[in-house]
Amino acid sequence: MSATTAKCIVITGASSGLGTALASAYAQQYGAQCQLMLIGRQPAALDALASRLAQDTQAQVATFVVDVRDAMAMQTMAEKVMARYGTPHLVIANAGVSRGTLTEHAEDIAAFQAVMDTNVMGLVHTFQPFLAAMKTAAQQGSPAQLVGIASVAGIRGLPGSGAYSASKAAAITYLESLRVEMQPHHISVTTIAPGYVRTPMTAVNTYPMPFIIDADDFAQRAVRAIANRRRYTVIPWPMAIVSRLMRLLPACVWDALTKNAPHKSRQAPTK
Repeated sequence: MSATTAKCIVITGASSGLGTALASAYAQQYGAQCQLMLIGRQPAALDALASRLAQDTQAQVATFVVDVRDAMAMQTMAEKVMARYGTPHLVIANAGVSRGTLTEHAEDIAAFQAVMDTNVMGLVHTFQPFLAAMKTAAQQGSPAQLVGIASVAGIRGLPGSGAYSASKAAAITYLESLRVEMQPHHISVTTIAPGYVRTPMTAVNTYPMPFIIDADDFAQRAVRAIANRRRYTVIPWPMAIVSRLMRLLPACVWDALTKNAPHKSRQAPTK
């Protein structure tokens, strides 16, 4: 792969957690022939990651401090990326936040809004500015792929996590719609639903997290799934089995199993 055909990858939520791990995995895989566009809200963390990746892997790394909730800012970022690096081959909408919420508390309404705006509208704001250019590139034979990071939490509603579960359920359904819409344009869409992964988001959880894996392990598995253009995948695979069972359980059984489940803390949203 020459410098002119370097793989251009956009990753949101790259400041920490899964985004950082995905950026590292791609930098290690492609090295100097990787153009990484890293988007996040923590400039110091982004700059430190970019410096480390450039030094360790010779990847070309650019950083953009943008909130995915801001559609205009995301549009401006996309224009800058394409003006300098061309049309991306891969756009990964990874940015997400989590917080315990309870509908009975009026003060949680703002948290519901923040979670939905980031986890659902953030996907739209990430993909939309690139689509016209990616359609043209795909028609000319260039690889084009969109990836959305959802969650197993979107498969069934979890008590105390109404906002997060609802946002990830919406993400899964939105990405399914987008996948079918993009098929005539030869743009692949991959939905990845992580189970429990060791990140700042899960570090605040005080309850058992079955089949939990490290972020770097998740990233390696995700990179393989993306390369294989999987339509939908759950990582790790034991959670895929659990998720299938979750889908099959009658509502009365699900209610009985989860009525005493521990709740995520109602604190500031975590990435």
